[in-house]
Amino acid sequence: MAEAGMVQSLIAPRRYIQGRGVLGSLGRHVAEIGRQPLVIADENVWKLAGDRLAASFQDAGVELNREVFGGVCSHREIDRITEAARKASADVVVGVGGGTTLDTAKAAGHQAGIAWATVPTVASTDAPTSALSVVYTDDGVFEEYVFFPHNPDLVLVDTEVAANAPFRFLVSGMGDALATWVEARATAEARKSTMAGGQPTMAGLALARLSWETLIDYGFSAKQAAQQHVVTPALEKVVEANTLLSGLGFESGGLAAAHAVHNGLTALDQTHHFMHGEKVNFGTLTQFALEDRPTREFNEFVSFCMSVGLPTTFADLDLGTVGKEELEAVAKAATAPGETIHNMPFAVTPEMVVDAMVAADSYARAYQQESGQQPAAASH
Repeated sequence: MAEAGMVQSLIAPRRYIQGRGVLGSLGRHVAEIGRQPLVIADENVWKLAGDRLAASFQDAGVELNREVFGGVCSHREIDRITEAARKASADVVVGVGGGTTLDTAKAAGHQAGIAWATVPTVASTDAPTSALSVVYTDDGVFEEYVFFPHNPDLVLVDTEVAANAPFRFLVSGMGDALATWVEARATAEARKSTMAGGQPTMAGLALARLSWETLIDYGFSAKQAAQQHVVTPALEKVVEANTLLSGLGFESGGLAAAHAVHNGLTALDQTHHFMHGEKVNFGTLTQFALEDRPTREFNEFVSFCMSVGLPTTFADLDLGTVGKEELEAVAKAATAPGETIHNMPFAVTPEMVVDAMVAADSYARAYQQESGQQPAAASH
């Protein structure tokens, strides 16, 4: 029997489907895992895709029960959706929308003891594929990760729908996905555990690295396609990187400082209107500073972020006048017991995080000034 410390694990969704127009086949695929679905989406998504969803379920001969998502993946909202699923005698919860909607669907499906499926309408996070939910307070402050025994039974991504969303969503997804390899690399070096319940597998690390390489190679082209709301091979690649490669890579590769800094940043009200991946992106640059990565790596990262409009400075996150006391609050939250920053190959203190954030901001500002490169128009 292998020693506990040598166990490796890889987890993944039961089925992943991606392509232009696949939303029309959702009913047929959901019918393979349940005959009494409860579909949750917010009002905007119902306006955007409600008719197509209804037609899809009608074509599959499946009754569509719907529930409007309240907007925040909180324990209160999860409990409300769970009760709605029980009242509807649902055997599968289908979340349609952004990451918070999908996380709520996963958590409610788990609590109700039924299957769950995710249908992202934007490629902004890797939430669709994971076996966990990021739970916030009702006010939108990070509270905890909640883990489930398996991944979604179905993930369906319509790239035409993703392309028609504001391009900020795709760019934010790049910020989330860029962190995947940076954090998995640190977790592997430290031989720490991943979300999958063991040390990183070679497959998990390869997927995490492929996520990074795909974004660096095709991210700028994909952003241009998203700005024009067209589906191109580059956009397909980046949607896959943001959703599948990053999802499998973070879960079976490991999280470290970047996401912990994101969680800390949610403690500041000024950051609440920024998207998950935008805050994670500054966390990645902070992790670079903690690790003392070579200058060429800083340059490649900051240059790419500027080309697509990802934030790399305090000012980019409306924190241009942030004080030391606020940074200390972020650092304290980022280094709380159980946070993923403790997967780094060395012990990290709040003081180190404050210094790294200040250094990251200073480096990015200096690079912008000295390179002469004009940052892309802010995606927000």
